[in-house]
Amino acid sequence: MTKRAYTVAPVDDSGQFVDARISIEGKVWHLWGRRGAEREEALASVSEETGVKLPVVFGAGLGVCIKKLLERGPVAVVDSDPQIAELTGADCFREHPQVLWLDGEPAEVLGKLIKWQKDNGGSSFDLIKMPLYLRLDPDWYVTIANTLEAAEKADTVPDFWEEVKYPKFQNVKPKVLFFNRPYFLTGEIISALDRLGISYRSVDIGMGYTVRDGFVEDLLKAVVEFKPDFALTVNHFGVDREGKLTDLLLKLKLPLASWFVDNPHLVLYRYKNVSSELTSIFTYDAGNLSVMQDKGFDNVFYLPLATDPCRFKAGKPGKDSWCSQVSFVGNSMVDAVSNSLADANLPRNIKDRYPQLAAEFGNADDLSVEKYLEKRHPDLLEIVEEFKADEQKLSFEALITWEATRQYRLSCIEAILDFNPLIVGDPGWHVLLDKNGWRYLPSLDYYADLPAFYPMSDVSFNCTSRQMKGAVNQRIFDVPACGGFILTDYREQMENLFEPDSEIISYSNVKEIPQIMERCLGDKKMREKVSAAARKRILSEHTYEHRLLSILDKMRKTFG
Repeated sequence: MTKRAYTVAPVDDSGQFVDARISIEGKVWHLWGRRGAEREEALASVSEETGVKLPVVFGAGLGVCIKKLLERGPVAVVDSDPQIAELTGADCFREHPQVLWLDGEPAEVLGKLIKWQKDNGGSSFDLIKMPLYLRLDPDWYVTIANTLEAAEKADTVPDFWEEVKYPKFQNVKPKVLFFNRPYFLTGEIISALDRLGISYRSVDIGMGYTVRDGFVEDLLKAVVEFKPDFALTVNHFGVDREGKLTDLLLKLKLPLASWFVDNPHLVLYRYKNVSSELTSIFTYDAGNLSVMQDKGFDNVFYLPLATDPCRFKAGKPGKDSWCSQVSFVGNSMVDAVSNSLADANLPRNIKDRYPQLAAEFGNADDLSVEKYLEKRHPDLLEIVEEFKADEQKLSFEALITWEATRQYRLSCIEAILDFNPLIVGDPGWHVLLDKNGWRYLPSLDYYADLPAFYPMSDVSFNCTSRQMKGAVNQRIFDVPACGGFILTDYREQMENLFEPDSEIISYSNVKEIPQIMERCLGDKKMREKVSAAARKRILSEHTYEHRLLSILDKMRKTFG
């Protein structure tokens, strides 16, 4: 394979490249000062000297390069910018019998290129990259180019579409392609897969709003090499708003499981075209099942949170400063409300009303702010629907949700101040509470500290976010798993997970909190008995191994 390296110098004030040089087997071509047709002709000349028979041009440019290359045989043009091609006149080659003009999903383009290669004798590709196009859409052009280069470096260019036609769910244990991003639950999923002996391949997504460069390339490579039975992601990580990834997975016939561990309304609000016949939604809140079905998802399943018993287990040593009768671990939501308010950029008539709207939403049964407004304030919903950007609508819904949580959480904490609680969280608590009647610790590390912290309190107090109207949160599983006792607010779905009063103790409203807390603090034997029963239930039914087995079973039954 001919080795080629491009080096592009900085652009000038007009945005044009002022130099580029190409090195092939030690020989260097300088393109200093060359632009437009002169640059394209130079690129074509460079390609001609290599003797490679199958040129693939990335970007049609002015068409000069294509015209020169056609003098010696067929040419493939990878170009997703029809407006540029039309303006330059290069699209006149689109219907040329010797030109394969390619657009569409990367996998589809790769498949056609590989078929074209076989039809033309199987010669190596000669990749001719127009720098401007690589900059215009790196996720598309660079992904295709890198995938082809990686395949040829390995001296294997498989028939892509034949390779991805493999039958799914033929193994006793399905193989999982995991879209990985550092976030709550992703580490637990990987650990559970390891303990279950499930074969998986992890593909890094990156931390930006869009997937990192090379994600699609790595995805396609993993599908060919690893041959997974389905892909797994959390909170739709890796799935773009336009539905390009789900369309690609549909072409690959690779099912997708997306486990929502946050409110799907606050995630899918921005997405317009993400439902797919090969997509399954798993949600931690059973109340979301009908809502997700209304959004067009046919395969929706309830999958509550759980715990990792290898991390949250009894016996880990803690610090003396962690000892308390009553503790609470949680965010004040002060910053979340402030940030959402700034991002929402609300008109004055709505901005003045948001605290009252949040209070009403917090006490309503509606799972989403949209449904709440539709029932209670349809006139206000019309105004929100007129917001120009989806991000503004999302920020408004987040604002109402977080402010409702802030109000509720503060009322619950005020109800336990007589017990001098130890509050672990953000500095916003100093804004909400007086100095007296409580102790403060900055936020603790979830993995390193909390498994040892929870058992050092007689009672771990819990009040659930208003984004979880019927579901239970993570703390319900973590605290008993490591030997602690928890007092929590009642949730409808709680009874599907634990036996009330014998495996979990709860309060139904804020007024009940002091009396129930007093009873719990005064009965150590009861606390130990309930905690032990809860831990037994958790280890038998509510670990992440159980949740992953449920996903594997549902995906096999749905798509196998």
